[in-house]
Amino acid sequence: MASSNLTSVTEFIFLGLSSRPELQVWLFLLFLMIYLMILLGNLIIVLLIAMSTSLHTPMYFFITNLSIIEVCYTSCVLPQMLGHFFAKRKSISYVCCVTQVYSFLSFGIAECYILSVMAYDRYIAIRDPLRYSVTMNRSVCAGLVFLSWMGGFVGSMVATVATFQLSFYRDNVINHFLCEMPSLFLLSCTDTSRAELTSQVICIFTLVCPVIFITFSYAHIIKIVLRIRSAQGRRKSFSTCSSHLLVVILFFVTVMSLYMRPKSLYSPEKDKIVTVFYVAFTPILNPFIYSLRNKEVKIALMKFLGKTRDT
Repeated sequence: MASSNLTSVTEFIFLGLSSRPELQVWLFLLFLMIYLMILLGNLIIVLLIAMSTSLHTPMYFFITNLSIIEVCYTSCVLPQMLGHFFAKRKSISYVCCVTQVYSFLSFGIAECYILSVMAYDRYIAIRDPLRYSVTMNRSVCAGLVFLSWMGGFVGSMVATVATFQLSFYRDNVINHFLCEMPSLFLLSCTDTSRAELTSQVICIFTLVCPVIFITFSYAHIIKIVLRIRSAQGRRKSFSTCSSHLLVVILFFVTVMSLYMRPKSLYSPEKDKIVTVFYVAFTPILNPFIYSLRNKEVKIALMKFLGKTRDT
């Protein structure tokens, strides 16, 4: 801890996911397996899409970016978390904490926007399939992805600056396994109202607005699909959207329950569970929910495996 009330902290100490020594090995093995599966699943998706010309479509271009984001933002947390399972002193320097908050938020916000873009892509594909390739051309797709990434970087910069303008003098113990804004607000010895307001404004633009946009997109999609006369046509249209909708629900519900709940409902232990869910379990499900169950991806995977065996 800081040596006096007039000395700013130079590092933070995590209490970690669990303080029970007998669980550390099992938790390490569990999260190591999860992290390796996240890396393997998402990298396989990226490679398959890059190598298969049949997957060079706007939808899979967005899925590629989603997979890259998943790898990046889990890598901001899980490697450090794995190392701390066996560390007697779970510390992180002030500079590394700033870096973790910025990078973690950058990729998280970018994912919110990418999921919104994917909802728009599905809406265009179902509303006007004959003009889909013209409307969602390469320059449009690249522009939407660029804006999503830039939105993540800018939004994260604003949130990080607002958070670390606070002063941390007396306490440097974080009851968590990563540096996250709600936990840091509790440690500050200065007024956090401005930082919390900034955080809420950013949440409106990065969580509430995307959710509203996605909801309206799917409302229009459902109206269009219900007009399709054949049951097979309706099933095919719904199947192209169901995977994306499931990913959206899993991601946004968990993130919003953490960043948009009243301060009076703060619970360190519950927050750890929620964070584990969207940091580890949602990313591990995405490749299977969104890609590996798709017929086109399965065909590309079989072709890739066939080429590998031939060589």
